Amino acid sequence: MSDAPLIQLQRAQLAYQGCVVLSDINLCVNAGERIALVGRSGSGKSSLLRLVHEQAAQYLAVALVPQDEGLVNALSVYHNVYMGQLAAHPSWYNLLNLLRPFPSRVKEVKHVLSRVKLLEKCFEPSAQLSGGQRQRTAVARALYQGGDLLLADEPVSAVDEQQAQHILTTLSETFPSSIIALHDTELALRYCDRIIGLEAGRIVLDQPSHMLSAAKLSALYDHSSS
Repeated sequence: MSDAPLIQLQRAQLAYQGCVVLSDINLCVNAGERIALVGRSGSGKSSLLRLVHEQAAQYLAVALVPQDEGLVNALSVYHNVYMGQLAAHPSWYNLLNLLRPFPSRVKEVKHVLSRVKLLEKCFEPSAQLSGGQRQRTAVARALYQGGDLLLADEPVSAVDEQQAQHILTTLSETFPSSIIALHDTELALRYCDRIIGLEAGRIVLDQPSHMLSAAKLSALYDHSSS
């Protein structure tokens, strides 16, 4: 097995419409790491996840939980979760499953939905879901997809603490490596072994979780620019 890192960024930059949103990013991610991205809104967490995804998706199986969930409102929860496996089947198969779901696929999706406690919503239109239910549907899609690396942008921001802990435990059990943007520093320290702090599009902290405290991470938020 190769010892090469999963992700290697060296002095990387990212700009949108002429505005630099990430600067001088040096990041090495090894297999088996669980990384939390922390920092104020607008600090660059989502942009860094996009940058990592652009690189990693070229050679890794990457599951993504975007901040906006990325659900198709016109489709049921079942079909939104099934989309995690679209690439695994030919187009004709996906079309038939859209019209009349295959029992074997329904069984698989229901199993995943049970893991995020959303089984009863399987065939409900996604447009009728609450914010927390939409978030859990997006998590279920990533679980159904599987892969070498999970990239998740605030995947538990719309659920209560108990649900958040359950979801993060489930994700940790499923994906061997992960990078998760989290606003809750207590959850970041509990479920991730490495913390990366961002401020104004730059990495200003990169340390193992056991060397940090919630108070130190709170100071990062206090001292970040708005």
